[in-house]
Amino acid sequence: MNFLVIGSGAREHIMAQKLFEAGAKVFSILTNSNPGLIQLSKDYLLVDNYSQKNIDKIVDYGTAHSIDCVVIGPEDPLANGLSDRFWRKEISVVGPVKILAQIETSKGFTRDLLKKYGIDSSPKFKRFNSLEGSSAFIDALSEEYVIKFDGLMGGKGVKVSGEHLKNKDEGLDYCKRLLSNSGSYVIEEKLYGEEFSLMSFSDGTSLAHMPAVQDHKRAYEDDLGPNTGGMGSYSDSNHSLPFLNTNEIAEAKNINEQVASALLDHTGHEYKGILYGGFMATKDGVKLIEYNARFGDPEAMNLLTLLDTDFASICIDIADGNLGSVNFRKKASVCKYIVPEGYGSNPSPDATLVVDNRYKEFADFYYAAVNSDENGKISTTSSRAGAIVSTSSTISLAEEKCEKGLEFISGNNLFVRNDIAKPHLIEKRMENMESIR
Repeated sequence: MNFLVIGSGAREHIMAQKLFEAGAKVFSILTNSNPGLIQLSKDYLLVDNYSQKNIDKIVDYGTAHSIDCVVIGPEDPLANGLSDRFWRKEISVVGPVKILAQIETSKGFTRDLLKKYGIDSSPKFKRFNSLEGSSAFIDALSEEYVIKFDGLMGGKGVKVSGEHLKNKDEGLDYCKRLLSNSGSYVIEEKLYGEEFSLMSFSDGTSLAHMPAVQDHKRAYEDDLGPNTGGMGSYSDSNHSLPFLNTNEIAEAKNINEQVASALLDHTGHEYKGILYGGFMATKDGVKLIEYNARFGDPEAMNLLTLLDTDFASICIDIADGNLGSVNFRKKASVCKYIVPEGYGSNPSPDATLVVDNRYKEFADFYYAAVNSDENGKISTTSSRAGAIVSTSSTISLAEEKCEKGLEFISGNNLFVRNDIAKPHLIEKRMENMESIR
């Protein structure tokens, strides 16, 4: 079968790899010349972005190449209705239609949906499209608050009091900046606990849950620095996480199930794709931080590496509404991103990436936002360059293998958060949850 992968990062590289391993013919839509995706693809189309004009080109490309199933990686094409356009051409898509993608593209939509259907997993919140009432609500939250842009900002539209915002004036200034950018926003109660991701495959009526994963958003070691798209992630062999208990995993799965049902009832459309719940374990149970309408990145590297069911068959079953059980290997996994120095704030413009294939003894490697020229030379961009992922019987052993693999990735002006999945960082998370519970 002919599959069209939308997106050109490490997440899409591993998606294409798993489809290729399943015997699919892979075609790709790229916004950068990712060498891994180019190598796997029978053919590809380069576009600048996912504007409506380019969406027309992408749909034409899909029909011209007799695509059977489209698998969408990033959020922008979902937000711009690419799924809707392909379904109108009777081409199957893994990735929700535009009205359902609001679960990611509008924080307010998501909070209102949970409230309407009595899904008790939200913090206190209010939506705003003007400054009026913002100061009073911040006061009502005792200045323990989070401000979220009500739209897409690549994971960087969230500011937290006491971390990014030192006082209420800074918070209100951020609100003004969002309003001046033609944006509305949500102010929420600040939660305390540990974040984790739990994703589910969804065919519109049935869900198949994936192992829990913890991402690391902060740019620097010890969880310092600006938020990023994600510096790395890990999962455990029991498909939970060391700081979570069985009830918390069950709560997160139940929330995903309730939300999928609520979306169907609210919109009349079946959610076909990956439902990605970003949760926090708190003293009051599991709370929803946000939803995404696609695979997490970096979490996709952990999950698809562990996947023990044919990915192409899963995609077809999702599109056809026939999703059955999905199996994952009982292994731990660790993923670490290689990024330009300064990523998250002021990335180095001249970082270089050199990959020595001896990494394969210890890990898998997936190219991200890089470009390869006709001579095979790889140049980086302002975003992440590549992801390396290892598995083993324990997190500690997987992390050691990941670090050994990293010894064969070199270049100038590159940075890695080496502390991800190290024992001291995991123990810190466990101690935090013990003190909170």
